[in-house]
Amino acid sequence: SGRSFFNPSQLQHMPSVWTPEFSHFVFGKKGCTDIICCVLFIVVILGYMAVGILGKMGVLRTSHLSLRHLTFSLTHTYSFHMCCCIYFSLSLSLFLHSLTLLCSSLLSSLSALVIAMVVSFLFLLLLRFIAPVMVWVLIFGVLAVGAYGIYHCWWEYDNYRKSTVSITDIGFTTDIKLYLQVKETWLAFLIILSVVEGILLLTLIFLRTRILIAIALIQESSKAVSHMMSTLFYPLITFVLLVVCVAYWGITALYLATSGIPVYKVVALNSTRDNCGQISGNETCDPQTFYNSTDYSWCPSARCIFIKYNNEGLLQRNLFNLQIYNVVAFLWCINFVIALGQCSLAGAFASYYWALNKPSDIPTFPLSQAFIRTLRYHVGSLAFGALILTLIQIVRIILEYLDHKTRAALNPCSRFLMCCLKCCFWCLEKFIKFLNRNAYIMIAIYGKNFCVSAKNAFMLLMRNIVRVVVLDKVTDLLLFFGKLLVVGGVGKRAKRQHNYGVVVVGAYLIAHGFFSVYNMCVDTLFLCFLEDLERHDGTVQKPYYMSKNLMKILNKKNRGPKNGKGKD
Repeated sequence: SGRSFFNPSQLQHMPSVWTPEFSHFVFGKKGCTDIICCVLFIVVILGYMAVGILGKMGVLRTSHLSLRHLTFSLTHTYSFHMCCCIYFSLSLSLFLHSLTLLCSSLLSSLSALVIAMVVSFLFLLLLRFIAPVMVWVLIFGVLAVGAYGIYHCWWEYDNYRKSTVSITDIGFTTDIKLYLQVKETWLAFLIILSVVEGILLLTLIFLRTRILIAIALIQESSKAVSHMMSTLFYPLITFVLLVVCVAYWGITALYLATSGIPVYKVVALNSTRDNCGQISGNETCDPQTFYNSTDYSWCPSARCIFIKYNNEGLLQRNLFNLQIYNVVAFLWCINFVIALGQCSLAGAFASYYWALNKPSDIPTFPLSQAFIRTLRYHVGSLAFGALILTLIQIVRIILEYLDHKTRAALNPCSRFLMCCLKCCFWCLEKFIKFLNRNAYIMIAIYGKNFCVSAKNAFMLLMRNIVRVVVLDKVTDLLLFFGKLLVVGGVGKRAKRQHNYGVVVVGAYLIAHGFFSVYNMCVDTLFLCFLEDLERHDGTVQKPYYMSKNLMKILNKKNRGPKNGKGKD
């Protein structure tokens, strides 16, 4: 079973007068799929730990042999053959070295990254006051850029209008500059830009109320973040959990790849020299004694080369299956960690919206309560959503593998079908991520199972599709400008530093972390707003929970004794 914050759907079972105890949690039923996925996820995690332990035990059993044989192989072998353990060891060393360099660069550029964090933090808080101005400035800025583009296309078209060269004379060519020297190209650009500019103007005229709603929700999100400062630092928890998952996956893959006794065989580096052609490459050898013996003294180029790890034993015979299990469990864990963060943040921000008297009714530790509640009641629902996404990602990996292996053999028609499949599953993955995100918000609000939450979220958004599109685009435009401001400002300040690229990447990651929390806040408050609008009518029994600003835009108000309690 699950439990969530205040549940508007149960208003008919509540007293006729609102009381503070309505903000207590209520229980909701969980579906059998969520319970099964919860048990399955726990079993998979335990199996994942067992796979890592088995891989480590396999390495420890042969570590005294592997290390000694590997040393001899490196000392006396100069061929291009690379053993699997060398590859993984060098890769791990390179990763650790790169991580060390990155950390040292970040420490040397700590001041610039602190500035990026402060600017991102202030930008989100100031949106409470400057969001209307910034949104309208950005909208009219886009219209101004479009108007200039129309003017420039007309100017270029007028210059080439008297030219006798047409696009049919050029034909097909890879030189793009030739197309820019004919009037038909600029006429096409002029028509396209004019149509887009007209659509934007009509959208601005007919959807101005929805733009005002989007601005009000952005301001409300800034207020919510200001009351819950801890939510801005939650991405650090997600980052740490993701690093743990990636590290465990890499270490487990390394253990599995090197679990076994190494097999060495005699190989002639130059089979045309002397009698070296007699060496077939099937004779096994021991690198400890090979170079001290005279068995192959008649072939100066004979070497004892590492070939592979033996496949004897149950573990070695199932290494491929265990590696597949390692990848699947890794993807499932990664998607679950992301889902855990989204549901926890949604629960915290939902507690802000459903507090009638803000901020007095907001819980003391909303994020901590939402995180504990998610782990306690919603693991199965999150695991189910993460499993669906994982299966789609596995299909995409298989398609990429098949495309890589059969690229040279496929004809153009097959290549086209493969590209269509890859594109379809890419779109499907994006849609599932969008659906999961909103399903997790509904789970945090109502505590219902994943399928019901996903259906309710999707139907709610489809009933308000225009508002969804407007809010999404306005938020994207605003957050894009914010990222550009943070990254551009910090990058300009650190332009003369030797680690300029590290500073820019670090500033972008910081800005992305802050703005991802803000974006989750906007999405959560938007779904809460739509639920509030559909389920309540402003009476004493069903008061609106939205802010005064939103009620003013929609010409709505709370009537009765609690009139005006939806405070800013």
